[in-house]
Amino acid sequence: MNLSRLKAETSGSKLTDAKGKEKAKDVLPTLEGLLSIRDYTGAITLLKFQKSTGTADIGTGLWLAYAAFHNGDYETARKEYENMTKVESCHPDVWSNLGCCYFMLGMYDEAKSAAEKGPRSRLQNRLLFHLAEKSGDHDTLMTHHQNLQNVLEDQLSLAAMNYLRTHYHAAIDIYKKLSQDNRDMLALNVYSAMCYHKLDYYDVSQEMLATYVQMHPDSIMATNLKACNNYRLYSGKAAEAELKQLMDQLSSNYVFGQEIIKHNLVIFRSGDGALQVLPGLIGIIPEAKLNLAIYHLKHSNVDEGYALLKDMAPTIPLEYILKAVALTLVGQEHNSSEHLKLAQQYFQLVGSSVSECDTIPGRQCMISYLFLREEYENAMVYLNSIKGFFFNEDTFNFNFGQAKAMLGQYAEAQEAFLQIASETLKNNYLYISWLARCYIMNRKPEKAWELYMKMETTAESFNLLQLIANDCYRMGQFLHAAQAFDLLERLDPCPEYWDGKKGACIGVLQLVIAGQEPQHSLTEIVQLLQRTQQPQAELILKAISKWVRDTRMLSPQR
Repeated sequence: MNLSRLKAETSGSKLTDAKGKEKAKDVLPTLEGLLSIRDYTGAITLLKFQKSTGTADIGTGLWLAYAAFHNGDYETARKEYENMTKVESCHPDVWSNLGCCYFMLGMYDEAKSAAEKGPRSRLQNRLLFHLAEKSGDHDTLMTHHQNLQNVLEDQLSLAAMNYLRTHYHAAIDIYKKLSQDNRDMLALNVYSAMCYHKLDYYDVSQEMLATYVQMHPDSIMATNLKACNNYRLYSGKAAEAELKQLMDQLSSNYVFGQEIIKHNLVIFRSGDGALQVLPGLIGIIPEAKLNLAIYHLKHSNVDEGYALLKDMAPTIPLEYILKAVALTLVGQEHNSSEHLKLAQQYFQLVGSSVSECDTIPGRQCMISYLFLREEYENAMVYLNSIKGFFFNEDTFNFNFGQAKAMLGQYAEAQEAFLQIASETLKNNYLYISWLARCYIMNRKPEKAWELYMKMETTAESFNLLQLIANDCYRMGQFLHAAQAFDLLERLDPCPEYWDGKKGACIGVLQLVIAGQEPQHSLTEIVQLLQRTQQPQAELILKAISKWVRDTRMLSPQR
């Protein structure tokens, strides 16, 4: 429950001057006043001052630990509580408080040990409830679930558990009921907004946040969520702008929230700073490890990305999808059928699940599953069903183009490939080779040739040259086939390239004779044949010369 943001009146006498005007007497802030405005840094400073001046009392340590915990400084809170447990007169409830510190620090074994040393209480039950979820102990979780009561804190804990287990609708139902009974608790709207964000209802999430953010613009949790909604609705720049004022506050006043802000800024900035920020947040922010893996996979560091996910046992759709993607990339890079088969299973599991089958991610999983099985016609059914949502999305258009090309629908495939804007993707050999094939199949071989001419001399450019030569030959586009085979022969003088070049040159002659190719194409063919040290080249040249003489055409220059 959030404390009121209204400052408590500071007690103190007032002086009256000779003219009857009151002057406020300078007074130190009180602990109650600082806590009421959630100035935990100020509260910690005051409590430490009391300790240093000998004015502390028996409750000072408890309040210092409380303020540190709520400020997100769990390590300081832990030390304070641990010191209290060493005193014989230690209050037994301190053990559960210490357990909460361990929990927030990710020290789950220590948290359980500390909690079990304290007396039975609702706090202890809630802590053990969440520890059971962390350890995957379903039976113990259900035991503590049954001990939850119909009181505010227990119901909030239950809603949080539903959120963690992706049961977002169930969590929303709890928050709605609590809101009806506690209309002044606007923070409940923030929790509901988090659920709607996870359900991809970003507009609804923003509406739920509006009143709370207006009243409490310095709320880390609410402002960060609003920024995340802006990221999904608009852009990373819009999200970062939302955090700018909050970031200024964090640098001077708060410990709590700094990690999540650093993490989200990396995401908002398209991974900028990922290698510097995310590794240090693994174990602190649950998504940090996943996002670091995504960064590596996006930057073709497949083995590094997979290493982060290899031992992860997926529990939610996002984790299944991410691991399936990593398995696919590893399988393709290392030609591992085992990895590809497991990727298929993960994609199908998500895509066919009742909760995901009608969602966009679910359909994308089915597309990936069908792609890996080379069932492109079925994949096209799913691609068409979500096309309206991804008309200008490069990755979608790339997959759409590939599927269309595999089905022989090259005109639509070419259109999809040409809609791609990403220079990184357009420089990828897979994209270039598919677009070249589309051009050839759509009888535009000169454009395929332009793609080759723009490439540097590499193994990939050699492969593209082979594709152009063979595809043009099959499509009867013999002039470009001859040009490609001529280059291949010069790069690697093997018999099969001469055979291709010879057949393509004869094909050009036949097309010219049939009136389907301009006569000036023979000039280039003659030049190609003259560069070849093959006896058969002379026979073809003689045939061309004879046809020229017979048609009284000017002889091509020899």
